[in-house]
Amino acid sequence: MRLSPADAREAAEIVRAANAPFDIVGGGTRGFGRPPEGEARLSSAGFSGVIFHEPAEMTLSARAGTPIREVEEKLAAAGQMLPFEPMDPRMLFGTQGEPTVGGLVASALAGPRRLSAGAVRDNVLGVEIVNGRGEIIRAGGRVMKNVTGLDLVKITCGALGTLGFVTEATFKLLPRPRAQATVVIRRLDDAQAVQAMARALGSPFGVSGAATIHAGMGREFPRTLLRVEGFEDSVAYRAERLIALLADFGAKHALQGEDSERMWRAIRDGAFLAEPRERAIWRASLKPSDAPAALAALGTNVHDSLMDLGGGLVWFSTDPTQQAARQVRAALARFPGHAELIRADAGLRSQVDVFTPLTPALARLTLGVKQSLDPKGLFNPGRMYASA
Repeated sequence: MRLSPADAREAAEIVRAANAPFDIVGGGTRGFGRPPEGEARLSSAGFSGVIFHEPAEMTLSARAGTPIREVEEKLAAAGQMLPFEPMDPRMLFGTQGEPTVGGLVASALAGPRRLSAGAVRDNVLGVEIVNGRGEIIRAGGRVMKNVTGLDLVKITCGALGTLGFVTEATFKLLPRPRAQATVVIRRLDDAQAVQAMARALGSPFGVSGAATIHAGMGREFPRTLLRVEGFEDSVAYRAERLIALLADFGAKHALQGEDSERMWRAIRDGAFLAEPRERAIWRASLKPSDAPAALAALGTNVHDSLMDLGGGLVWFSTDPTQQAARQVRAALARFPGHAELIRADAGLRSQVDVFTPLTPALARLTLGVKQSLDPKGLFNPGRMYASA
C-alpha cells in the first residue's frame, strides 16, 4: 500500500494513526541501504515545489517531493547552484523516476565539489520532519548559526529516513561558475596520484575536484583529474599555474568547457562503475594517504575503482557475493574510516553489513537517538542496521 499525503499535516495524521512500520520513498531512484521491511510505503510525491528562493540571501527552501532537476533549473536561471554537486543516482542504480529533495537529504550523496563546498549536511540550513509521534518539527532556519544539543539538521542528513519523514529542506547556495577546466595527468600509480592531488589541493589555485580514474575505465591507462572553476580569465590562469606546479608529475594539458563538465558528471554519478550491472558497488571513506595501501589490500577482489576527494573517497566494484563482502571488510579493517555497500541486489544487502558495523557504544547511542525520535520504530526499520 502506498500512502501519499498532500502536506506535512496530513503526513503527521497518517503517522499518528499508524500501527505498523513504513518504508519512506521519494522518487524511487536510490536503491541504497538494507532492503525495505515496512508494510506500507509513505511517499513524499504528493507535495512538491520550491517554497522560497532568495537569490540575494543565497538560500532556497523546497518540499521533499520536489525534483532536484526543478531546483537546479530554477537556480541556473539565477546564476546559482547547490554547492555540493548532488549525485544523480539513476545511472548507477539503473532506476527511472526523478531524484527528489527528500531523497537528497536522506541519502546525503554529494559529488566531487564536496572538497571545496562541503557535504550535503554542511549546506542544509534547516529541515522540517514528521517524527515517530506524528509531530511536525522544524530545525535550523534560513541562516547558518551555532547551536548546542542535538543537531537535528545534521543527523537527518544521511539517516536514510530512519529518524523521521522529511517534508521540506532549506539549502544555502553558491554562485554558478562561469567556466571550468580540468588538468589531466596520465599514467600515475596510486601513490603518485595521491601525491599530485595533495599538492594541487594544497596550492592557492582553488581546486574544486581531485580524482583518479583507474585503467580500464574509459582508457587503458589511469588519469588524474584536477578541476578549477570560476571566471574565465581566472580559470585559464589557475589551470596554467597548476600545469606548471605539477609538471614533474607529467601535467601538460587541460580539458575545457563541456569536455571538463562531462567528465565530472560521470564521476559524480558513478557512470564509470555502472556496468556490468550485476557487480556490487562499494564506497570507502579513508584518509587520502591510506587510499593506495587500501586498494592494494583489496587486491584482486576489486574489478574497477576510482579515487575521488583527493583519495579520501574510493569507489570500487566487486563480485556480488558474501565472500567478496567479507574480504572487503577484512581488507579495510586496519584502515581508519568506513565502507558502505552502495549497490547490490536485495538478497546480498539483507545478508551482509551494508554499513561498517558500529562499536557497542556507538550502537547504543545510535539506537537511543532513533528511539527518541521514532519510539515505535515506524520509519524505515532495519534500513541501516539490522538491529535498528
